[in-house]
Amino acid sequence: MPVHKVLVVDDSKTELMVLTDMLEKNGMSVKTAENAEEAFRRLAQEKPDLILMDVVMPGKNGFQLTRAISRDPQYADVPIIMCTSKTQETDRVWGMRQGARDYITKPVDASELMAKIKALR
Repeated sequence: MPVHKVLVVDDSKTELMVLTDMLEKNGMSVKTAENAEEAFRRLAQEKPDLILMDVVMPGKNGFQLTRAISRDPQYADVPIIMCTSKTQETDRVWGMRQGARDYITKPVDASELMAKIKALR
């Protein structure tokens, strides 16, 4: 499954800009959301091929949002890559248990992210 449309969920405007730039340079169309409510609005507007999910956000955190999306029959087939500053192995394991397909830590290395996206196909 080629990835063309990506939803980036992160409460940091800087991180949203960095990831958007990185993905657009690799030919992808990017939508962004700064919290769980905005993420669900974006999902309803246009289903993405991939979601990049931060963990630490106000309101619902990325673990909770990943669980909600991955258990929703309408969106369960959309792969989620956790993209976070949380570097503990327990965080990675917990993210995967919530439904994430992969996990990458910040600062994001562009070649590592592109390899993980390519591996989803």
